Formats: sequence, C-alpha cells, structure tokens
Amino acid sequence: MTEKLLDFDIASHLESDEMIAEYLSQVFADGDSDELIRALGYIAKAKGMASIADKSGLGRESLYKALSPGSKPRFDTIFKVINALGVRLHVEPV
Repeated sequence: MTEKLLDFDIASHLESDEMIAEYLSQVFADGDSDELIRALGYIAKAKGMASIADKSGLGRESLYKALSPGSKPRFDTIFKVINALGVRLHVEPV
C-alpha cells in the first residue's frame, strides 16, 4: 500500500510580510537566480497575482511568463515585481 503525498505549496505559508521577507532573504543568501525567480512567483501568488501585476504595471500573463521556471526576465522586470511586492532590497558587505 502506498500513500499519496500532497504537493507542497509554499505560497500558502507566506502569511505575513515578515515571513515573506525572511523567505526572500534566504533565497538571496543562496545566490541562485532561478530560485529567486521561483520565489518571486510564489510570493506574487501569495499576495495575489492580479494585484502584483497591477502594482508592477505588467500584464497578468506577462507576470506569469516572467516568473515561470526557466524564464530569463530582465532586471527592470524583477525590480518592478520586487517593488510591487512591497519589499526593499538591502545590501551589506560580506
């Protein structure tokens, strides 16, 4: 007998701005650009894709495409999404 596992949806666990900030900080610390794009997609889903599309000035379909696995969005697109998510980037020396 085998058990069926449910898919894990991180977006359903990103319930507060603090949780989102911590998650995004960890993704930045890992330094994986593909994971950053996935993370931004999860966060946009948690906050409402239509709302983030509106705040970023991107079409909803364009936003989905930009944040889909394997995409290579331009930096200005990523910057618009980050601003629309209501987070701020912080840089410090290592």
